[in-house]
Amino acid sequence: MKLAILADIHANLHALKVVSEEIRRAKVDLVACAGDIVGYGAHPNECCAMVKRLAQHTVFGNHERAALTRDAIWMNPYAAKASAWTSDALNADSKNYLSRLELESRFDVLAKSVAMFHGSVGSDIEYVHEDQLSEDLLSEANTDILILAHTHVPYVRRFRIGLILNPGSVGQPRDGDRRASFGIYDSDDDSCVIRRLEYDVEGAYEAILSRGLPEFLAERLFFGR
Repeated sequence: MKLAILADIHANLHALKVVSEEIRRAKVDLVACAGDIVGYGAHPNECCAMVKRLAQHTVFGNHERAALTRDAIWMNPYAAKASAWTSDALNADSKNYLSRLELESRFDVLAKSVAMFHGSVGSDIEYVHEDQLSEDLLSEANTDILILAHTHVPYVRRFRIGLILNPGSVGQPRDGDRRASFGIYDSDDDSCVIRRLEYDVEGAYEAILSRGLPEFLAERLFFGR
């Protein structure tokens, strides 16, 4: 059984389209999205609609929270401006979809239990970097497979009691590789592979500028930072 894991799409429709096409080609059985569908990018409504069709399991991220509440006081100026724009741009269907998402999602992949959060266990804003991983997180989540996101940096770490993974960012990678990042977990060998795909970065760049969003958010797409 194959599970595709997406996260941190950030309204980058150009990247999401390429990833969704690859997911279909890979013939996965389930799709999970670990949050931050919106924010930064130019196509929040289109990305919401696509994730709604594509993913069976989705949690909200800090950018969903900010867009729905209009509370971005904790964000840097670029993110705050994008959050305000996103809040105004969201249509009724997108708002309804995002407002129904929850902090965590739990499901099974055959005999393995899965727990998914955007940030850390029980949080959509706390970062968990690879050097902070431990079996304690798996115990806290009470699961065999723990899916986290938020850092925009992919990792897969196996521990004695289970697996912790972060699929990286579909729409705004920050590990120095500008390609869209996502993961595919295969229950046959209890493994997860991080996949990277080229997409139309120039198109995403132009779309951000055309919406009047900060140029910094467009430029960083070229550098994966």
